[in-house]
Amino acid sequence: MTRVGEVDDPFAANLRDWAQATEWGSTSRMNELETLMWRSERHPRTSSTICNLMILDAVPDWKRLHAAHDWAAKLIPRLRQHVVEPALPIGTPAWAIDEAFDIDYHVRRAHLPDPGGMPELLTLAQNNAMAPLDRTRPLWEAILIEGLPEGKSAYFLKLHHSLTDGLGGVQLLSLLQSRTREHTPKDPVSETSGSGEPNDSAVLALQELAEGAQHMPSVVGGLIATCAKVIVNPFGAAASGVRFAASARRMLPPPPAPGSPLLAQRYGKVWRFGVLECQLSGLKAAAKAAGGSVNDAYIAALLGGMRRYHERYDVSLLEMPMAMPMSIRKADDPMGGNRFAGALFAAPIGITDPAKRIAAIREIVISLRAEPALGSLEVIMPLLNRFPSGIGAMALRVGAAADFSASNVPGIPHPVYLAG
Repeated sequence: MTRVGEVDDPFAANLRDWAQATEWGSTSRMNELETLMWRSERHPRTSSTICNLMILDAVPDWKRLHAAHDWAAKLIPRLRQHVVEPALPIGTPAWAIDEAFDIDYHVRRAHLPDPGGMPELLTLAQNNAMAPLDRTRPLWEAILIEGLPEGKSAYFLKLHHSLTDGLGGVQLLSLLQSRTREHTPKDPVSETSGSGEPNDSAVLALQELAEGAQHMPSVVGGLIATCAKVIVNPFGAAASGVRFAASARRMLPPPPAPGSPLLAQRYGKVWRFGVLECQLSGLKAAAKAAGGSVNDAYIAALLGGMRRYHERYDVSLLEMPMAMPMSIRKADDPMGGNRFAGALFAAPIGITDPAKRIAAIREIVISLRAEPALGSLEVIMPLLNRFPSGIGAMALRVGAAADFSASNVPGIPHPVYLAG
């Protein structure tokens, strides 16, 4: 995932004592972005599901793996919390402990049919990914998948995007995984109390009404301060408004390039998973040779594939509308949660030279980082979240306005083990 305000070490926040793992996803309410994704989801076409599939070099001991998840759920309250919606959409949903939490529902095991190769594994993963999460329970599921060749296994983790973004998901995995294959005894933990938010939607609505009244003076004060700035410097305020409006036109729909005729009839009701492997060292070398980042080389490689796909069907296309999440997470931000903004731009798939394509992507990403309207949806999200959910669903069509969407997340930079 492209990082804005580059973080020197994206894992600095999660290399802490185990006792601080409770900080992951410790907020008691969804933020406005999470609320929009939660209320406006129309699965599977506009899904907010995150999936992670890991190939393991052996089959973990089931009891050990199950016990590790049970331990983690006691340590990290978010893993035992469900969503509580206010009776009226006057505020954002809350996280509250699910009194009926059952670890056996969330941690399961499956066995691949013969021959147990990558096609069978991806079919199992995509079928589980297309099944919507139970919105009355904590929003995650994990499956140990056995039956792979050479004694290997796989681990499939499904999360709802309202829990976290990609980098927050890697933080979670790095907290739960071990640096050694041997069993490391963990200190006993008791179930932490969590957010303390009410489990009743009517009580939550009354609480949010009271909080809104309490914050009203600061809102009014902010409006007065803004008006004062306009009065003192009207020309500067007008110029800033013009720049923001021009930026918003570049960042939001309509699409910045005509759509592909080959992709015009997609419906998004069926997902297909696939794998393309590339050595990270080779991607880094290509990026360095072209003066770009790993993200630039990654995106450029995908766009080269899209060009070849269109050429195969005798379709000439120089640009296509593309969406790319851009992380705005800082090293000192709380763990978990969602901190990203969406960017929509014209992706140059017609450039045949890889180095030139990497350079073009680099220029686009740098310009996107400087856009005043990057994350402009945040300005109107509080309003969208108070309308019927269908209005928010229309706003989330920003990504659907693109023919192509891609992001990458830096992985854990050292070998890790899951129950051995």
